[in-house]
Amino acid sequence: MELRTFTFLGTGTSTGIPIVGCDCHVCTSADPRNQRYRCAVLIGTPQGNILIDTPPELRLQLLRAKVKVVHAVLFTHYHADHLYGLDDLRPIPKQLGAAVPIYCNYEVERTIRQSFAYAFSQNADGLPAGFIPKLEFRNIEEAPFTVLGQRVTPIPLIHAHFHVLGFRMGDVAYCTDVNKIPKESWPLLEGVRILVLDALRYRPHPGHFSLDEALEVVDRLKPERTYFTHMSHDLEHEETNRNLPKNVELAYDGLSFRF
Repeated sequence: MELRTFTFLGTGTSTGIPIVGCDCHVCTSADPRNQRYRCAVLIGTPQGNILIDTPPELRLQLLRAKVKVVHAVLFTHYHADHLYGLDDLRPIPKQLGAAVPIYCNYEVERTIRQSFAYAFSQNADGLPAGFIPKLEFRNIEEAPFTVLGQRVTPIPLIHAHFHVLGFRMGDVAYCTDVNKIPKESWPLLEGVRILVLDALRYRPHPGHFSLDEALEVVDRLKPERTYFTHMSHDLEHEETNRNLPKNVELAYDGLSFRF
């Protein structure tokens, strides 16, 4: 079986890190692992690149990671920090020779059509590639689906009063923006070898796991390795990692592994 690559394009919370105007020791840190774009990951497969979410820094993320083309996009949910870089996909259809396949539920599709209405206007079809993001929606709900030859299992999650999706591909699961895992979703995470999980800060939060809450999930699932993501400036990289259990660590922008 050919190996796939998993790359963290961004690991920060909705404000990004550093936060504008903040002089805390994390926001002013010289350690590049404390500089966090908004959350996105790229999964490289034998058939192409799968992007999860389109945060506001998407263009910068793709350039930094030297990613020249995206073959498909999956969306966890429609919040601004996971969506509003969508316009940066404008060059991609020219490279693909077709619209970018977008895998999302109807709620996300509706938000995209409202927020990027210019991409769906009456004259949009006549505009050349590169003028607007040309997209092809492929609806997903909770049933497994296939993208670029990869079987993907959606994992329903709770994010405050919002319903979002995590994604499992093989024995790797990506679960960002979550403060509760519904009982019906726990079986979907059984046997996961590598877990990527939301861990916002030390204190509890109504929409995200705190560090201790995330560690409780790790203790229940017992994956071989866990990476925490969607982190605020409360979590200094090296200092926090020193106090984490073996095989658990904070992710950072640019971190990559094979699976």
